[in-house]
Amino acid sequence: MPGPEIITCEQGSLQWFEARKGIPTASEFETLMKRLKSGKTSDTRRAYMLQLAGERLTGEPPEGFGSIYTDRGKALEPRARDLYAMWANVDPVQVGFIRNGDTGCSPDSLVGNDGMLEIKTKKPGLLIDAILSDTFLDEHKAQCQGGLWIAEREWIDLLVFWPGLPPFSKRAYRDEEYIKALAAEVATFNEEVAEVVAKVQAYGAIEALAA
Repeated sequence: MPGPEIITCEQGSLQWFEARKGIPTASEFETLMKRLKSGKTSDTRRAYMLQLAGERLTGEPPEGFGSIYTDRGKALEPRARDLYAMWANVDPVQVGFIRNGDTGCSPDSLVGNDGMLEIKTKKPGLLIDAILSDTFLDEHKAQCQGGLWIAEREWIDLLVFWPGLPPFSKRAYRDEEYIKALAAEVATFNEEVAEVVAKVQAYGAIEALAA
């Protein structure tokens, strides 16, 4: 990979979309990694592949971009970040997007020279379950390890937050074996997206000749 490029922009803005247009991002890495576990391509993976192909071909964001869940997270994120800063005695630095080659991520903050912060808001029952399990939540492993790979950082703190409950925090360090598998899967996925784009472009060329 050529190295991380930090792009200054507001997450969710048109500039942010332009920075990530058509490339797989860490928030969707769990979708890609499920194929390695099951050996099958899921409908969700195919839908994501077609979405990115559409972005490359049209330059437009996907329809219905954003959701009530991302809106909720965006609203609560500043409170969670301030709490983390006080608890960890650090000064988290917000960034818009980090691109490295043909993939990227949108971390909630960078911490010092080696760390990252990922904030998740979960309803009370799910947060309580995380506290009782006291382990790094597996459903966020692909995104967080992907962020470490893309940003070339050493560790990431996962902070799970909901107002009125104690936050849950767990640190993970780079898992090089997992990152190697992830990098291979992302490369395969990018090749598949490129093949779809090429087929659609060829179809358009044939239609133009027939007109």
